Order: sequence, then C-alpha cells, then structure tokens
Amino acid sequence: MGILDKFRSGLHRTKEKLSHEISRIVTGSPRLNDDMLEEIEFVLIGADLGMLMTQRILSSVKDKYESQGSDGVDVLEVARREVSGSFNEGIVGLKQEHEVTVVSLVGVNGTGKTTTSAKLANRVKSDGLTPILAACDTFRAAAVEQLKEWGGRLDVPVIAGGYGADPAAIAHDAVAAAISRKADYLFIDTAGRLHTKSNLMQELEKLHRVIGGQAEGAPHEVLLVVDATTGMNALNQAREFHKAVPLTGLVITKLDGTSKGGMVVAIHDELGLPIKFIGLGEQADDLQPFDPDKFAEALFVG
Repeated sequence: MGILDKFRSGLHRTKEKLSHEISRIVTGSPRLNDDMLEEIEFVLIGADLGMLMTQRILSSVKDKYESQGSDGVDVLEVARREVSGSFNEGIVGLKQEHEVTVVSLVGVNGTGKTTTSAKLANRVKSDGLTPILAACDTFRAAAVEQLKEWGGRLDVPVIAGGYGADPAAIAHDAVAAAISRKADYLFIDTAGRLHTKSNLMQELEKLHRVIGGQAEGAPHEVLLVVDATTGMNALNQAREFHKAVPLTGLVITKLDGTSKGGMVVAIHDELGLPIKFIGLGEQADDLQPFDPDKFAEALFVG
C-alpha cells in the first residue's frame, strides 16, 4: 500500500463525514447563502478542524463565489488547499544529533506511548540507524513487559528496571547505555500522567533534568502522544504539557478510529507545534511521517 493510500485508509472516517456532507450541502444549494455557509461551518467544526481553520475555509469559499460565481467553485478543493497551506513547515522528521538523539514520549494514559516508542524505533532501524528503548513507565508492570515484547519482536535493546523503580534512574542508565553502545536514538517511554496533576508533571521535569545532565541538550525531542479519538480534548492536553515540558512536536495516534481527524489542524493552528507522525493503524509500519499535502488530499479528495 502506497503512502497516500495509507493516509486515505486511515482517514476514511473523517473524509466520509467531511466530503459526503459538504457535497450534499453544495449540491442541494448551488447558490451561496447564509444557510449554506452555516451548514458547511457545522460540518467543519464537527470534524474538529477548529474555529480558525473553519473561518479560513469559509472566507476562501466566499471569495471564490464572489470572483467566479457558483460555476466552477469546488468547495472541497478550496478546503484542501487551505488545510495543506496551513502547515507551512511541510514534513518535519526527527532531529538527529551528532551523538545519541534522546526522544522523550509524554502524554496522558491510554494514548499509545509505548507502542509509539516501539514504532519510532522500528522506523529509524529501517533507515539503517541504531535505536534503543527505555521502559520508564514503571507504574505499570504491563507497560514494561509490553515494551520488552516489542523490543524482542523488532530486535531492539530495551533498558528497563523493576516495577515501581525510579523512572529518572532508568532514564539515566538508558542514556549511559545509548552513549556507550553508540546508538543513534534513545526512545524513552514515560508513564502516562494527567496534565492536571502537578506532582506527576514535576516528576517528568526531574526525569528530563537527569538526562539533560548526561547528554547536552537532552531530551532533544519531547513528543506529546495524543489520541485522535479524544477530539478537541487533545488540545487541552497539548496546552498543559507544553507549559510544563516544552514540546518539540506531536504524534497523533488512532486517526483510523475517528471521524474527528481535523483536530490535527486545530492543534497545529493554536500551538504552532509540528505534527511529526500520525498513527494510521496497528502494524509497526502504520506510524507515518506527517505529510500535510497527503493529509489534506486524504481528507477532501476522492
């Protein structure tokens, strides 16, 4: 399956909701009027594209109707261009440092951090680079075992401790191991934590201070993993995590399980953080670098 096909398959639910409803509205009311604009607005907001992008699309649609009339105005194409153009940074991959690149994955419970850590390790390994995984979610014994299982499946080393061990101590050992083994990437799977719990956020800050003392500039990437099925609630998570531990980007998981895939646009519009990867399925290669053009095309084009 090609990359565009993966995007189309993963965003099928969102695309069906957007394109079907907008096509119905435009077909039923070929002349631009307030009722038509209100219906389109309702559909765009319903897909969690956010008010900023929704107003941008509506403004562009009105401009097109005023300059061209109803003939030849493709509302879906207008929306595609607006969404694609809002991501002015294009495709943004992982940073790569001269020594090991330390990547910390953070987020609330249940977003898929552990699986995402493994999938990122799989990606860099397929590019000929050497990854190591660190199991720093010591509050869930299942998380440690899950990461070890992924490591065995992908043939990637996993640095882990016992249940309830100090996550910062494990991260410390993992950085030392990554440096001594000359690994290219260290992916740290941190415990899920509510962004409203200040003591847990302070623990995360401590972990980052510890690894920052071992490798200059570490963590070099702090990726917030958010679950697309939570819709706009993910925006609140991103705001709060960004205050506590400055984020370098986001990974959006479970896009294949929601009709609210537009939340990717809303988060980017508000916070200006790059969307680095999106999850479009369960397999190891279903974590894809975020491509704004393919994303917009999969949302609005058949």
